[in-house]
Amino acid sequence: MDAAALLQVEFAWSPGPGQLKLVSLRLPPGATVEAAWRAACGQCEGLPRPEDLGPAWSVGVWGRACALDRALCDRDRVELYRPLTADPKESRRLRYQAHLARWGGKRAPKKRAGQAG
Repeated sequence: MDAAALLQVEFAWSPGPGQLKLVSLRLPPGATVEAAWRAACGQCEGLPRPEDLGPAWSVGVWGRACALDRALCDRDRVELYRPLTADPKESRRLRYQAHLARWGGKRAPKKRAGQAG
């Protein structure tokens, strides 16, 4: 197949917090998200296969969740999303408790207009 006819796709995933792995792929036209994922598995050590992951994991293209059978376009970025490690509501509650402890149960003082900082 002519190299010009191949789709250029990027696959991104995070093996852990603060880490990002990117793999550039050349796929035939009509390739799906699952095909990109399987191709990336062959190039990136440690990348889990689709059948090895539970329902908490999801996949998307350019930050929007999608199904594995979605067809890709040239220059798409496929992203594999890890499950959340912390409950967002619980994290917010803990931050608020720390805020109350810091300010003695009061709200932080309001800044005046034009005041730096």
